[in-house]
Amino acid sequence: MKFIIKKNVLLENLLNTSKAISSRNLIPILTGIKFDLKKEGLYLFASDSDISIRTFIPKDQIEKIEEVGSIVISGKYIVEIIKKLPDSDISIEVVDGFNMIIQTTGSEFNLNGVDPNEFPNLDLEETKNPIVLNPISLKSLVNQTFFATSLSETRPLLTGINFKLNKDKLEVIATDSYRLARKEIKLNDKYENEFNLVIPSKNLVELSRMLDDDNENIYLHVFSNKVLFKYKNMIFLSRLISGTYPVSSNIIPSKFNVDIECEFDSLYDMIDRASLLTSDKDKNTIKLTLDNKELIISSNSPEIGKVEEKIAIDNDSKISISFSSKYMLDAIKSFGSEKIHILMNDDNSPIIIKSDDESSLVQLVLPIKTY
Repeated sequence: MKFIIKKNVLLENLLNTSKAISSRNLIPILTGIKFDLKKEGLYLFASDSDISIRTFIPKDQIEKIEEVGSIVISGKYIVEIIKKLPDSDISIEVVDGFNMIIQTTGSEFNLNGVDPNEFPNLDLEETKNPIVLNPISLKSLVNQTFFATSLSETRPLLTGINFKLNKDKLEVIATDSYRLARKEIKLNDKYENEFNLVIPSKNLVELSRMLDDDNENIYLHVFSNKVLFKYKNMIFLSRLISGTYPVSSNIIPSKFNVDIECEFDSLYDMIDRASLLTSDKDKNTIKLTLDNKELIISSNSPEIGKVEEKIAIDNDSKISISFSSKYMLDAIKSFGSEKIHILMNDDNSPIIIKSDDESSLVQLVLPIKTY
């Protein structure tokens, strides 16, 4: 294998591919990136037990292809080396079996590689009728829900995000059983094949970081145990979490006794300041009180101290409800609106956060009972 390529072209694709490499992987070959140079261009592969990524650099983005071939090289070292090389043409050659020589003017690295035949054969087949998504829409689906997933592996399903397709409506839900985030988008086309699947949230977060804010389509290919995203010159494959995701449609109330419209900045800052005097031991608990057309946010910790924040509101309801400040801040932060609605029924019912500007997004936070 021998070719010449510009640093920025190779580095961008290496960085994307390397996201499939896990530092905790016990299989040595899976800590590497497979280079497969063909006449049509360079394919880069990486995989672990959760995700597999293939990127492709077409020949018109490669300065010169002298000899095709393949090798597996340490992902950690190849990425760091290319990062630190000057912005110029890079010559890469494989000699003496599986030794990679990386050269620029004045620099030369020699890396030991591995036989590419030892690298697992990745099944990156595609379906005939993929779901077409917009990258901006997919990023918002992930970014406005992923934080509500569970970090505990005791309930694996709750560590993922639930994707449900019904004709032209795609709904995603994330919950850790203490809070819930739900977002829905309408697709341009209607699809016959409905699905209800759970994708690990950490995989989706990695994918969203690789997407640009453009209108280049993402093609979603769904299989029984995996899901494949095709975007530009990249294929991103993720495993699915098996099982039936808990039904959550009956958790969100349809009617509310209390509806408070708040300025986003004012409410966020009040809760943020009140959270300063809370601790993880007490679940970062703060209290929201409505009384005499005042919204009062307070916290009281015997070990730390107490704080009280007040603003006037146009609502004469009376309620007192406690909740996790962390969960509430996460929920509020997911909205990009200037005003949001806090919806409640009583001090034992879920708190719902909505916005007139983003009606497709719903956040739910369960109250915390204090005695």
